[in-house]
Amino acid sequence: MPAEPARRQVTVTEEGPVLVHGPIEVTLDDGRRVTSDRAVTALCTCGLSRRYPFCDTSHRRRLDNRPAARSSVPVFHGNEMLSTSKQQPVTKSALPQARGPLSTAVLATLCGSTDAPCSSEISAVDIEQADPYGEDLQLALHCCYELLYRGFAGVLDDPVADDLEWNPGLLGLRRQMEQVFLAALRTDVPGGTDVTTEINTLLVEVVDASGVSHYLRRVGQLWQLREYIAHRSIYHLKEADPQAWVIPRLSGPAKAALVTIEHDEYGAGDPQRMHAHLFADMMTTLGLSPRYGAYLDAAPAATLAEVNFMSLCGLHRQLRGALVGQFATVELTSSAGSDRLVQAMHRLGCNPASIRFYAEHIEADAVHEQLVRRGVIAPLLAAEPGLAGDVVFGIQASTVLADRFSDLLLSRWAAGQTTLRTPL
Repeated sequence: MPAEPARRQVTVTEEGPVLVHGPIEVTLDDGRRVTSDRAVTALCTCGLSRRYPFCDTSHRRRLDNRPAARSSVPVFHGNEMLSTSKQQPVTKSALPQARGPLSTAVLATLCGSTDAPCSSEISAVDIEQADPYGEDLQLALHCCYELLYRGFAGVLDDPVADDLEWNPGLLGLRRQMEQVFLAALRTDVPGGTDVTTEINTLLVEVVDASGVSHYLRRVGQLWQLREYIAHRSIYHLKEADPQAWVIPRLSGPAKAALVTIEHDEYGAGDPQRMHAHLFADMMTTLGLSPRYGAYLDAAPAATLAEVNFMSLCGLHRQLRGALVGQFATVELTSSAGSDRLVQAMHRLGCNPASIRFYAEHIEADAVHEQLVRRGVIAPLLAAEPGLAGDVVFGIQASTVLADRFSDLLLSRWAAGQTTLRTPL
C-alpha cells in the first residue's frame, strides 16, 4: 500500500495568526510565491501585517486603535537569511576592570592574585550594603556567571582554570550577591499571581510610547544606534543560552515547546542562522567589534543586570517559573520592537545586511509569542499552578530592569552624552 502522506500541523489561534509547522510556500493573490523555512511560521489573518503574508503582531490591540499601515520593509526568507561570513574561532571574554570591592574580590580569585581580598574574604556586611543595581555588584555577578558560559581568556595568556566555576568561595559570594539582588527586585515589583493580566499588558502596543526603540525609530542618530547595539551585545552574542538552563527543569509539553523556540533561536540546525551569529554579522557591518565580551568594560550596571537576571533564574530550579516569565516578556515584546529598529535602520541608511538580525526577529518572535503563551506557560501552570507567582515575578522584574536600562539611555541621549562607560 502507498505510504500515507505526511500531515502538516496547522494551529488556528483565536486572536491572531495561523501557525503552520514545517517549511512552507505561500502563493499570494497576485501570483507571487514566498517561502519560509522556519520550523513554525505564523501567517497573518488580519490583513494588517506590514510583512504580509507573515504575521508581525500588527493584530494586537493598540490604545488608539489606529490600523497599521503597510510599508516597504523587506522580507527575508530562506537562503536570503544565510550569513556569508566565515566561521570564527571560539573566543572568550577578556577579564574586565574591577568597579569596587566585590568585583575586585571576584577578579582576584580568577587571577589567583594575592594583592586584594579574594572572594572568600569579603564580609557579609560589605555584601549586604552593596547597591543591588550598582556597578560593583552587577559586574561581580556577571563574572561569576560567565564562568558557566565561556569563561575568561585569563591573564598573561593563561586561561582561567575551568574548575573555578565550582570554586567554593566564588559560589558562596555569588549566592549572597544573588540574595541582595533578588531582595531588591522583590521589593520593587507589585507581585501577584494573575499571569493572564500580566501577559495581556505586554500584548498591548502603546502608540507614541517613549521606549528606546521608539526613540531610535523617530529621531535616533547612528551613533546612538551603535551604542544600543554595543549594550545588547552582552546578551545577544550568547542569545538563548541563559534560557537553555531551564530546559531540564521543565517537563512534558512545556519543555517540548520551549525547546522548539530555542531550536529556532539557534538557527533551526543552520549555524549561519543562529541569532547570535546574525547579531555578530550586524555588529561587523556597523563598524563594531563582534568579539564576544568586547564591550563588557563599557557596559554599565543597567545593561549587565538584565542579563544577570536571566542567568540567575536559569541557574536556580526554584526560579524556573521566573525564567519562563522573563522569556515571555522578551518574546511577547520583541517583534514590535524589532520592527521599530528595522524602520530606524532604514531611516539612517544602514546597509541591508545590518538589518537582517532585527528583520529576522519580527517574524520569528511573532511565532515565539504564540508558542511561549500556549505551548510553555499554559501547560506549565496547568501542571504546576503554584508557579503562577514566579511567572508574574519574572515578567515584572524583567520590566523593572528594562525600564532602568531605557531610562539610562534616554536620559543620557537627551543630554547629548554617551550611555557607555567608555565611548565607542
